[in-house]
Formats: sequence, C-alpha cells, structure tokens
Amino acid sequence: MSSVSTLGATCALPVHEADPRELRERAWEARRALGTRALVLGHHYQKDEVIEFADITGDSFKLAQRGAEAGDADFLVFLGVYFMAEATDVLSAPQQQVVLPDLGAGCHLAETADIFTVRDAWTQLAGALPGRRIVPLTYMNSGADLKAFVGEHGGAVCTSGNAERAFAWARERGDMVFFFPDEHLGRNTAARLGLDPAAPAVWNPLLADLGGNEPDRLAASEIILWKGFCNVHTAFTVGQIEAARGRDERTIVIVHPECPRPVVEAADEDGSTEYIIRRCEELPSGSTIAIGTDWNLVNRLRQEHPDKTIACLKDDICPCVTMNRITLPKLTWCLESLASDEVVNVVSVGEEMARWARVALDRMLTLT
Repeated sequence: MSSVSTLGATCALPVHEADPRELRERAWEARRALGTRALVLGHHYQKDEVIEFADITGDSFKLAQRGAEAGDADFLVFLGVYFMAEATDVLSAPQQQVVLPDLGAGCHLAETADIFTVRDAWTQLAGALPGRRIVPLTYMNSGADLKAFVGEHGGAVCTSGNAERAFAWARERGDMVFFFPDEHLGRNTAARLGLDPAAPAVWNPLLADLGGNEPDRLAASEIILWKGFCNVHTAFTVGQIEAARGRDERTIVIVHPECPRPVVEAADEDGSTEYIIRRCEELPSGSTIAIGTDWNLVNRLRQEHPDKTIACLKDDICPCVTMNRITLPKLTWCLESLASDEVVNVVSVGEEMARWARVALDRMLTLT
C-alpha cells in the first residue's frame, strides 16, 4: 500500500482570512524563499490561479519525468491529483519529497479500478482462459498499486499519447490485452489498431462472474477493457459537435480519446492533452476550434491564441472537481509551510510497490 504523511503547519496569517491579491503575494514570497529547493509541477487542467506558479507544465507523465530530472530540488510540489504525485514519487530521487497541496485531490477515472477488484478479475481470467498469454496494461490515470501490479505481471503503463504503441507492444508479447481503467481510451485505441471498435469485451467490476461476460465472449476477444470512465470527457456528445458545426461550418473539432467512441468518430481529430495544445498552436490564424476536454485548459488556450476562435464543446461544463481542489489558499499554505521548514502533505509510495511500479513506467518509457 502507498503511504501518506500529513504534517501540520502554521502560516503567518490564516490563509482563509486573506484576499486573493494578498495570497498571491504571499505565495510568491514563499516561492522565492524556497528557490531551487522546490520545483513546482503544474498539470494542464489546473486553475489559472495556481498554474502561474508552475515551473513546468505538462501532462502527468511529462511532469513525473521532469520532476525526476530535477536532482537539485528537495521538494517537488505537484499541482494535480494524487495518482500523478505517486508517479512522481516513484520516479524521483530518494532524497526528494513529493508534496500535494490537497491530499483529497483524487481522480474519478483512477478510482474506478482498485487493486482488489483487478486482482480478482485477473484470477478469474486465468481460470476461465487457461493457456492464454494475458498482458496487463494500465493507464497513467491509475494508482501506484495498479502500476506495480502490471509491472510484476509483465505489463506496462501507457498514456493517451502512446496507448497505440503500448497496445501493439502488449499484443506482440501475448494473445490478449487486459486494459484498465478507461474503457473509452481502450476502445478508441483498438480502433486505431484496425480492430472493430465493438470487438473488445468489457469487464464490469460490479458484476461478480467474469465481469458480466460469458466464457465464450472472453475467449473470442483479443482485448478486454475495464468499465471505467472520466466523468469530464464522457460529458461530451455528438450533438454538441453538430451544434458547433451548425454555428460555424469551418469549425475544427478536436477531442480527447477518453471521450466515447461515437464522439471520437464524429470529431475531426482526437489526441492527448499535449496533442490538443500542439494543434492549437499549429492551426492557422483565424481558425475556429471546438475542443472536447477540461474547461480550464480550453479557457487557457483561448487566452493564449486570441487570433483564433477557441471554445469548449460544452462551454458550461464543470471543470474536473478533484483537479480543482488545488486552490490558491492551499498552495499558499503549502509553500509557506515548506519555506518555514515544516514539510506538509508528503506523498510517499512504499519501497516494494515503487520498485514494481517503476518497472512498468520504465517499460512505458521505451514506447514514447
């Protein structure tokens, strides 16, 4: 199991009593006091009020990598969610400590699969399919315990950017891929590999016997997908795409591959967060772009490219609730605590778990 230590700290003034301008000044003062002792890593989906403090921005794996490369930093302050901080700890140097301003910042998608139900599914699959060489793959959006599980069982981690290569890698090493926890990323990846999107079997962890499948259905499948999903990306619909094109037929629709298959099929392009950012940079001035991903990122892209019309497919969508748990007051408290030599909210993965999780992450590195 991973372990978490939470230590208290006292700020000069209670952060809840300060206005945003004062908090911003205090946060910057603490950040300057920490200097190179701290590196602030910010995920693209974070609020503007905290992302401005990030030394490095990126997706979860890029940030974990860059944090591991920062050998001079004592503290890696992660502006993101828990599984990201865990991965950063797995890849960081022994003397570094990973700090998360709010330990309640989780991920709905990551929480749709836990180590107990995955182990049970693995045991059932092995019993139902004797002789099959099953290779497990887990999405980056999963706990360190699941990353360790796939590492120990010959599998790897993947991102939305290298899922296709990871699936191809797994298929070369076995005759069945067991992918968790995102059903939609798995189905869209299978389609990219030329498979019928309906071909993969779906394992529902809420159904006790074979995930709700008949043995023959599992035996006929090359890919088994866990029934998990991102509650932000599944809020996008084909109707929203049609409405965007109705407003402007020139609209280029780009969605994240965590969206359901019909949405991806209706879009012009789909790709990872980094892909979406790159395409907004590449498309010519005057382009109209509708994007199916987290609102915070889309709004930031809109501000960064005023020469283009950029909108979220569902502009009134609620940003990821757990991502938005990292707020300016919490970041200010965290930075001031560290600057006062009080280490708070440390995320630490146990040694054995970290060893196998690193095996899975290192395998992923070979696929990037």
